[in-house]
Amino acid sequence: MSDKPIVAIMYDFDKTLCTKDMQDYTFIPSLSMKSSDFWAAANGFGFSEHMDSILAYMYVMIQKSKEKGIKLSRESLVNTGKDIELFKGVTEWFDRVNQYGALIGVSVEHYVISSGLKEIIEGSSISKKFKEIFACEFYYDETGQAVWPKTAVNYTNKTQFVYRINKGVLDVANDIDLNRSMPDDSKRVPFCNMIYIGDGLSDVPCMKMMKAYGGQAIAVYTDANKEKVQQLLLDDRVDFIFPADYSKDGALDKTMKNILRKIAIAGDLYDENSRQLKGIKNNN
Repeated sequence: MSDKPIVAIMYDFDKTLCTKDMQDYTFIPSLSMKSSDFWAAANGFGFSEHMDSILAYMYVMIQKSKEKGIKLSRESLVNTGKDIELFKGVTEWFDRVNQYGALIGVSVEHYVISSGLKEIIEGSSISKKFKEIFACEFYYDETGQAVWPKTAVNYTNKTQFVYRINKGVLDVANDIDLNRSMPDDSKRVPFCNMIYIGDGLSDVPCMKMMKAYGGQAIAVYTDANKEKVQQLLLDDRVDFIFPADYSKDGALDKTMKNILRKIAIAGDLYDENSRQLKGIKNNN
């Protein structure tokens, strides 16, 4: 075990860290469309073609951009990220949690696992706070135009990225090492050192993993989805629910610090057990 236990905090993005779907801030208005009309078109297309809903919205983004004569490039999508509105306290959250972790002897890492777009997240003010961003991404042709989904992160396959973090295999193209058998004690981030923060049903597979393997699952809410999030707690799908407020000394902040303390204590106990076992073996 390393000198400092590694803690991985994993986040959904839309309506977890930012206030609405990330395409709603700038991209959809650039098409002269209402958000409701765009998502109705994307969901309707996916339903009629029996298509994965994530692939459907990415396809509709490409097609609507072509119809409007708008170049859908990596640069244009990254630029839309600057308009993302974050929930209260998010901007300061990462450094504050990192500093607290260092104070009690754990190393905190932050990850995004989102069905939104990696390019838009990369343009946000908090993109550099994450060790890795796992999200949907386009492939671009020689002219820089988006032509095909490069990565699609739907609600169920979000769990593969939890395994990647667990094993330390962060390259999405590396399936060989991801699927290779590995003893639990050699995995980079134990499940018990993982925390997932999301906002709803799309996060349930990852939340259930946390519940099953000893991690922590947290759901955040606004007035708009409070009842649905409360139901997640009633159904034992999450450990805690909080308003989407990441401010210092807020309810979420205090509970996160308690979880980090719990992990730090568990690490200390593990180290003490290992020290005693080593001493006995050496004496014998």
